[in-house]
Amino acid sequence: MTQDKIDKILTQWERESPQLDLSSLAVIGRILQLSRLLEKQRESVLADFDLTLWSFDMLATLRRQGPPYQLKPTELYGLLMLSSGAMTNRIDRLEKAGLVTRLRDPNDRRSVTVQLTNKGLEQVDNVMPVLFEQENQLLENLSKTETKTLISLLKKFLDTMNS
Repeated sequence: MTQDKIDKILTQWERESPQLDLSSLAVIGRILQLSRLLEKQRESVLADFDLTLWSFDMLATLRRQGPPYQLKPTELYGLLMLSSGAMTNRIDRLEKAGLVTRLRDPNDRRSVTVQLTNKGLEQVDNVMPVLFEQENQLLENLSKTETKTLISLLKKFLDTMNS
């Protein structure tokens, strides 16, 4: 395996502060670097469909609910970990693009449900195969066993971070 940027940084820190345990930098530095690269790659795919990361996340969240592809804004922003103000702004933008619609509750005018439109459903259904195919190609250098091991380790690490 070739040396990467993190290896070079580790070598410098080992020289300057040999008493430091650099294990976390070896792992977290690479995860952060991967995150930035994966985000750029995903943005590139989504741009071809006139979507952004946040718009895709909202559409995909509604899509995976199954028919009729809807959630209350509070459920949506809870799943996406956004503030209600940010959610309102994003719903407005997606509604203006014709990708979602707000459905008013006839029994409670204050209550709203956000639903994918046919255009939104078509958009997300067109993106998913392309996005997943490209992201699966990124894993081609890993064996099935390595992929399963990576999944398990990442889940364990996320559990640690979430507890």
